[in-house]
Amino acid sequence: MLKDIDPRIKELIFADRERQEKTLNLIASENYASKATREACASVLTNKYAEGYPGARYYAGCEFCDRIETLAIQRAKELFKAEYVNVQPHSGTQANMAAYLAFLSPGDTIMAMDLACGGHLSHGSKVSFSGILYNVVTYSVDPKTHLIDLEKIRELALAHRPRMIVCGASAYPRIIDFKKFREVADSVGALLLADIAHIAGLIVGGAHPSPIESCHIITTTTHKTLRGPRGGMIITKEEYGRLIDKAVFPGIQGGPLMHIIASKAVCFKEALSADFKEYSVQITRNAKVLADTLISLGLTLVSGGTDNHLLLVDLSKEGLTGKEAEAMLYGEGIVVNKNAIPYDQKSPSITSGIRLGTPALTTRGMKEAEMERIAYAIDKILRKKVDVKDEVLALTKKFPIPE
Repeated sequence: MLKDIDPRIKELIFADRERQEKTLNLIASENYASKATREACASVLTNKYAEGYPGARYYAGCEFCDRIETLAIQRAKELFKAEYVNVQPHSGTQANMAAYLAFLSPGDTIMAMDLACGGHLSHGSKVSFSGILYNVVTYSVDPKTHLIDLEKIRELALAHRPRMIVCGASAYPRIIDFKKFREVADSVGALLLADIAHIAGLIVGGAHPSPIESCHIITTTTHKTLRGPRGGMIITKEEYGRLIDKAVFPGIQGGPLMHIIASKAVCFKEALSADFKEYSVQITRNAKVLADTLISLGLTLVSGGTDNHLLLVDLSKEGLTGKEAEAMLYGEGIVVNKNAIPYDQKSPSITSGIRLGTPALTTRGMKEAEMERIAYAIDKILRKKVDVKDEVLALTKKFPIPE
C-alpha cells in the first residue's frame, strides 16, 4: 500500500533495508528481528486501546488482547524462570523508570555504574530523569584492569547507604556476578536491580549467569540479544508484582502497545527453542574470536577481551577518536558506534573508543571464520587505510539477513 499512499516513505524504508543488507552490523545493541515478530508489529492490534491489565481493562473489546498479553507473560516467565513479569514497558528506559517509581521516592539514593565506565543514561546520568529525580552515587571499574571491583563497591555502599543498587551495563564486556552484588546490597539493606537489556538473550541461552535468584527487580529490553521487537519488560518476585504493575500503569504509561506485546510473545516463543540456545552461545564464541584476533593484530581492548557479546576498542594509541573510527568503518560498510572508554578524556560526542558486538552478525549465520576476516578488515581500515568494500559486500551477499 505504501507505494500508492506514501511513495516517499516506502522509498526511504526500502533504502534502509538495502543499507542493512549491504553492511556488516557490529552495533552491540542491534539485531535482526524475524519476519514473524515483524508481522506481529505491523498487525491490526495497533488499532486497539487496552489500558489496564488482562481481566481489568478500561475499554471494551479487549478479550483477545487479554489472551495475547497473558500468553506473552506466561512465555516470559517460562523463559526466565520468573515469578512475575510485566510486558508493557515501551522501552528499557521506561522499565527502569517504572522500577524506580515502584520502590523509590524522589531524592532517594541510587548506586549505579558510571556512564563513562559502561553504565546507562537511565542509571543516573545527570541529563536523564534518573539523575534529576534521585541522588545518584556512581561506582567505576578498576583503572588498570577495567573490571568491576566488588570490594570498592561494598565500601561505597557502606559509606552512602543507597536505597537501591543497580547492576548491569551498556558497555561492560565481562560477566556480571549478580550473587556478589546481592551480598553487597544485603549488607546495607538495599534493593538490587539488574538491568540485563544487553545480555538477556545470553542469559536465557545459558551463555551468562542469570540474575533471577539474586535480584529483587530485573529490567530488560527485548530487541538486543533477545532478537525481538523494540520494547521493554520487568521481571520481579510475586510479592512485588502489584507495585510494578501500578508503576507501569497508570504510573508512567497509558495504553500498552498491543502489537508490540504480541511481537514480544512471538520473540519469547522463538527464544524458548533449542536453536536459540545455540545462537546465544555462538554470539559469545564470535565475540571471543573477534576480540582475540583484534588483540593479535595489535589493537587495545578494554579489560583485555570479552566474556559476552561486546567488546570495546581503545583507539588512543592509534591516534584516532571514536568518532573518526566510526566514520572510517562506516565508509567501508562496517557499522559500529563510537563509545567512551573508562576514564575517557574526550567528550561523549567524540570518545576514545568504539563498541563492537556480535548479535546481529551471528543472526546472519556468521561464525568464527567470518569474525577473523572482519577483524582483519577492521585493522586494514583503521591502521592501514586499505579499501575493503568488496570484501565486506561479499560477506553480506554470502550471509543475507534471514527472513
